[in-house]
Amino acid sequence: MMTVLVFANGDLPETAWVRPLLAQAEAVIAADGGLAHVLALGRWPDVVIGDMDSLPAGVGLAQIPAGTRLVTYPQAKDETDLELALLYAAEHYQGEILLLAALGGRLDQMLANVLLLAHPGLAARPVTLVTAFQRAWLVSKQTTIRGAAGDRVSLIPLGGGTPDGGAQIAATTGLRWPLVNDNLAFGPARGISNEMTADEATVRLRSGRVLCVHTSGGWDR
Repeated sequence: MMTVLVFANGDLPETAWVRPLLAQAEAVIAADGGLAHVLALGRWPDVVIGDMDSLPAGVGLAQIPAGTRLVTYPQAKDETDLELALLYAAEHYQGEILLLAALGGRLDQMLANVLLLAHPGLAARPVTLVTAFQRAWLVSKQTTIRGAAGDRVSLIPLGGGTPDGGAQIAATTGLRWPLVNDNLAFGPARGISNEMTADEATVRLRSGRVLCVHTSGGWDR
């Protein structure tokens, strides 16, 4: 499957793992200051989108080449630059959306970045937040996690399934601590740090939504 890479303006301390993704991407989109990460990888993005208040030092609108589409918004707006970039990706491209550099920096922005995975405008598209050793995505029905025995899997309820804002789990497979006809309440950390027992695990929901976080490398992380 083709992918679309969307770079936020968070932390990206190492980039070696990004280069294979970049080579296979259908398109690369930078959300404003995320342009710095793309330039550090030795190329210009296909699209730069946002209010342009955090472009990298020494880069002005005049320096952006003709081959890069510039989509500008005013600073006074309801959406974040990353939100606009993700919605643009969903509207203009068909591949899975991979979100990079979404973590780090201000806590409010980081939490908002993660919760964008639950944006109604992205409901019909696969969107995955990726780091060097983690992937996170929203599950509303069922999902398959592919990795290795010992990898960690966390299920964080995001509401819609129980009166307390939790989620109802129908069944899981391939996890050390199975959940069958079980509820994950919003707030308690019960769904954190389960462990894969094989190269594949599955999660099936009865109702609600969960954020699934897969951490490769097991308990060393």
